[in-house]
Amino acid sequence: MNIKNTIFLALTTIFLISCTKTKKEEVAVLKYVEEPHSYAQPNEAVITHLNLDIDVDFDKEIISGTATYDIENNNSDHIILDAKNLVIQKVQADGKDTEFSLGAFDESLGQPLKIIIKKDTKKITVFYETTDKTEAVQWLNPQQTADKKHPFLFTQGQAILTRTWIPIQDSPQIRITYDATVRVPKELMAVMSAENPKVKSENGEYHFKMAQKIPPYLMALAVGDIAYKAVSDRTGVYAENSMVDAVQEEFSEMEKMVVEAEKLYGKYAWDQFDVIVLPPSFPFGGMENPRLTFATPTLIAGDKSLTSVIAHELAHSWSGNLVTNTTWDDFWLNEGFTVYFENRIMEALYGKDRANMLGLIARQDLDEEVEGFKATPEMTHLKLNLKGKNPDDGMNSIAYDKGFLFLKTLEELVGREKFDVFLKEYFQSNAFSTMTTEKFIDILNTNLLEKSNVTFNTEEWVYNSGVPSNAFEIKSDKFEKVKQTIADIIKNNKVDVGVTKDWTTQEWVYFIRNFPEDITPTQMAIIDNAFDLSNSTNSHKAMVWYEQSIKHNYRGNNVDKKIEEFLTTVGRRWYVSTLYTAYAEADKVDEGLAIYKKARQNYHSVTVNTIDKTLGYKE
Repeated sequence: MNIKNTIFLALTTIFLISCTKTKKEEVAVLKYVEEPHSYAQPNEAVITHLNLDIDVDFDKEIISGTATYDIENNNSDHIILDAKNLVIQKVQADGKDTEFSLGAFDESLGQPLKIIIKKDTKKITVFYETTDKTEAVQWLNPQQTADKKHPFLFTQGQAILTRTWIPIQDSPQIRITYDATVRVPKELMAVMSAENPKVKSENGEYHFKMAQKIPPYLMALAVGDIAYKAVSDRTGVYAENSMVDAVQEEFSEMEKMVVEAEKLYGKYAWDQFDVIVLPPSFPFGGMENPRLTFATPTLIAGDKSLTSVIAHELAHSWSGNLVTNTTWDDFWLNEGFTVYFENRIMEALYGKDRANMLGLIARQDLDEEVEGFKATPEMTHLKLNLKGKNPDDGMNSIAYDKGFLFLKTLEELVGREKFDVFLKEYFQSNAFSTMTTEKFIDILNTNLLEKSNVTFNTEEWVYNSGVPSNAFEIKSDKFEKVKQTIADIIKNNKVDVGVTKDWTTQEWVYFIRNFPEDITPTQMAIIDNAFDLSNSTNSHKAMVWYEQSIKHNYRGNNVDKKIEEFLTTVGRRWYVSTLYTAYAEADKVDEGLAIYKKARQNYHSVTVNTIDKTLGYKE
């Protein structure tokens, strides 16, 4: 560890603010680190509990109400919250009006909301409302939902968007409990990342409680005409009425996933594990909001073939929600651990072949990401330096797949049994706290590597570019057979359909993604005529097929129309970004822009921000 890292580690101690006495002075030991993506100064004054009281107005598309915080004050005369594109009407300290001010606006960070308090102030209350620039919230009209009858709303807080719908200290190192009262139209139901209702209330008022401390990015709200179906006593699904039965069937193995996860790394700490399937504009495959994972409808394939996303979000209940990255520079600690854990859950449920196929697809994603960062190799470090950048820039395959490969390589080095003991202890010892990369390295050295009497190039993995040469090589006999199938088709210009009759989604994805660079439109037509891939109802298969169609100028089977339909009805950022990137790389930006101009209004702001950059779009 170099001097810079040693200094950083000293600053990131997670213990409560304390004092070490010398003869004439006291030296404060800081609980919180300085981080570039929040204006909060939590070492001076910090929030500990939120009581949220809000009204959801679909006609005006505004959320309004109060955010009341219990605070801990370390002898300060002010407290700073993060706010972005909010109207702050007034602020109270212990029930009395107090002065406040909003600082200069930053495009990514918003504004510091400085509130004057007394040294003995225990509570502050902010009266506020959202605006039409609130990025976390997406308001959907009935036509943008599955049932086409009622409007819908959902929020997406990661990474720093919670401040756009709640004034809050929006840093992952700050953990709070919360209560909420939410009033919505009586024909709709509200659910949150908290204890949730199972049926609609008569008057549209809902009360929520989150008793475990969570970071602000995990605050989440959804409002719509939804219903609940249990899978087990502690797992279940929410969805629009026309979808809820199919969702329950698709995710019917959720309880089995929880059981296998607990066997690996200890008791599930959040009591309930439910999933809500949102309208198609939700920008991610899933979001691990505690007690209520938000998920995309693109997971509903009819054969449970895409449920590794649910395993991933469940794994976040340990890595991310239980032990959280201290700053967004440490994001790999959330996602790398989660991909590894997801892979172990999938292996336990479906076997090593399935896990290896998922691992190899992840490796392919990683190699493509590393290639894409050739001009900025520092972005392929696990520990990032995102100062001056939006933390969303670090949310890519590096954190996920290089992090997974780092842990997989460690497992192979020390043995699975030792590695599982280490990880279980890591989660239990650091539960409901935050973790820096430097502290994790220290824990890794002390509790695993030194005890196992092995050396490992940890710093190369964490602080250097690319993938180290000692990375574990994942192999799959099934994928070797897929490669042979591709070679046979290209050589003979014909297809043996029987070879593929028992293929999983992973085999299909690997098949399509590994077409040779010089494949011709004629050869793609042979494949499409045999398998009807242009009309696939499996979203992942469709996405990779459409990507290849764009790249190789395949126009058969009305595929251009199918691509446009896909991009105007699906809002999952990974999927649509892949296709718009394919348009850009194939010098077909105009084609991509023509579709994007139609689809853009249906996308969440998270997706819009990415695609605007990809296509160079300006309003």
